[in-house]
Amino acid sequence: MNKTEIIRELNDKLRTTFTGGRILTTIGIRSKPVEDVSRILYKVQHFSDFNKNNNIYGERDFGKFAFKDDVIIWKIDYYDKNYRFMSENPADPTITNRVLTIMTGEEY
Repeated sequence: MNKTEIIRELNDKLRTTFTGGRILTTIGIRSKPVEDVSRILYKVQHFSDFNKNNNIYGERDFGKFAFKDDVIIWKIDYYDKNYRFMSENPADPTITNRVLTIMTGEEY
């Protein structure tokens, strides 16, 4: 596998299983009714609308969808092991911490 394929696989694992990194939800998500939060998390895990506008580098690290009257955005960032700097190599899980952030469009 090339570097992009490895990053995509690691990102897909985090997004679909919520394992292999941290999951953060913003106040805009957390302030919604619990049933809405559950549906949003489900939609993130099952997101498949990757295209040239949201998957430019083929890493599947960003998505956006409508939910009720909101736009929901999720994104994956790559940090070093201390969460101080960006990772030097997001394809290497031994030096990379992944963070999936789920937010409303207004918070992006």
